Amino acid sequence: MSQRVCPIWIGYLLASPIRKLMQNPRTILAPYVREGMQVLDFGSAMGFFSIPMAQMVGPAGKVICVDMQERMLRRLEKRARKAGVAGRIETRLCPQNEPDLKALSGTLDFALVWYVVHEVPYPAALFAELFSAIKPSASVLLGEPTGHVEKEDFASTLLAAQQQGFSVADTPRISRTYTALLKKESR
Repeated sequence: MSQRVCPIWIGYLLASPIRKLMQNPRTILAPYVREGMQVLDFGSAMGFFSIPMAQMVGPAGKVICVDMQERMLRRLEKRARKAGVAGRIETRLCPQNEPDLKALSGTLDFALVWYVVHEVPYPAALFAELFSAIKPSASVLLGEPTGHVEKEDFASTLLAAQQQGFSVADTPRISRTYTALLKKESR
């Protein structure tokens, strides 16, 4: 796995409206995100998914956006203000050496982990903390880019998730993405 953090200029490409032609956030998230939910966007970057999630959870919901780069989070906040959803978004700067999700224990209705696991040096810790952070009925939608991550590396990512108590409930088909919907196994 790469473990190289996405440069800020790539964040602008990832947040581009043109990307919606191949990966529409609302279409991808519609089966999982509902009004009033508290959801996580881990590796949120500039908010390609975060802003639509904030619109989907509505005024009673909340989107917690975690990223390792402060500049990405500041840009996300600016975009959220422009979209009128800043009050529904909470940004958190993640340390380089841990996911730092412990404070969320048992509070999340859904988590999105999109195009980021290949950048983190601690996949096992990430999945352990996600397992703790989501509610028993919640799910995690995991996606990694096919042009950047090898199939074997994605299989290793799934194994890391399974070793922390997740099972693969589904593998939704999403353009240019290895995907898995993860559910909690009862321990």
